[in-house]
Amino acid sequence: MRYFIKPLSLLPAIVMMYIIFSFSSQDGTTSSKLSYGVSHDLVSAVDRLLDLELTPKQINHGISKIHYYVRKLAHVTEYFLLAVSISIPIYVYGIRGIWIILTSGILCIGFAALDELHQLFVVGRGAAIKDVFIDSFGSLLGIIFVRIFGYIMRKCITEPLSARRQLSRQH
Repeated sequence: MRYFIKPLSLLPAIVMMYIIFSFSSQDGTTSSKLSYGVSHDLVSAVDRLLDLELTPKQINHGISKIHYYVRKLAHVTEYFLLAVSISIPIYVYGIRGIWIILTSGILCIGFAALDELHQLFVVGRGAAIKDVFIDSFGSLLGIIFVRIFGYIMRKCITEPLSARRQLSRQH
């Protein structure tokens, strides 16, 4: 059963790569409209939550202030999720320690570079080295998250259960 389930651990990474590729395949206008819509929703939510009663002009000003950051946060989030979805199967396949960091990092950064190259061929889009660095930062956060989560799981669940089994065998 393990040999059947193990390859399935790669599925989230493949899905995440597809999602990133799909977003990168959007032309410049469609991509900008999507992030503009997210920016609008954020400003409107803050307006409602804080009961600011912003005018449409003030809302548009708020959108113009955060639109760039929303776009870049999307990069960080996508690559955080990609790194998590890549690091877990790498761990499942037995790669540990510094090698999980290096392998996941190389795969994520390589995908980010290829994704930027892909955008050169999409209408209204372009490649930016800065975006590869932003994607790499998101990847690093994802890899660190997996390492911390793995450490906590090992210290709080795996090792205590192993110790409990050893005690029960001795008695």
